[in-house]
Amino acid sequence: MRLDGSCHCGAVKFSVESHTPQPYMRCYCSICRKTAGGGGYAINIMGDTATLKVRGLENVSIYRARIKEPDAKRQTRSQGRRHFCAKCGSALWAWDPRWKEWVYPFASAIDTPLPKPAAEVEIMIDYAAPWAEVPEGAKHEHFREYPNESIADWHKKRGLEIA
Repeated sequence: MRLDGSCHCGAVKFSVESHTPQPYMRCYCSICRKTAGGGGYAINIMGDTATLKVRGLENVSIYRARIKEPDAKRQTRSQGRRHFCAKCGSALWAWDPRWKEWVYPFASAIDTPLPKPAAEVEIMIDYAAPWAEVPEGAKHEHFREYPNESIADWHKKRGLEIA
């Protein structure tokens, strides 16, 4: 499925092919919460990096978070790169060289109508802001940090992959 996305001011527009377009996973880590906004979380989708096309690339900036590992004295720079519009600040996509073949557009930047998931996964809830409402119930799986199941595996297991 082709996904079209853009920033708020229109300076950046992009498209990417995705076989896993259901926006089902909400991340509550401080990086997602502070850089992508929302209800205290961000939602990533997965796309094929080779298909990413960007107009307005000169308006894209990259942020690499500093991460303090438990029991470490110094912070390290995340390998993940969060791309955003330098003009309006809209979060656009994340990319990590450890998984070069994938790009992770933020659902908030996608303009294409997305399918609504039947169930949702709440991740990194140990890092949720105290004011963030983490949905409960049978349709919400909770993970204190990252789940073992990948975005691709989640879609495949439920027969939701799109060719």
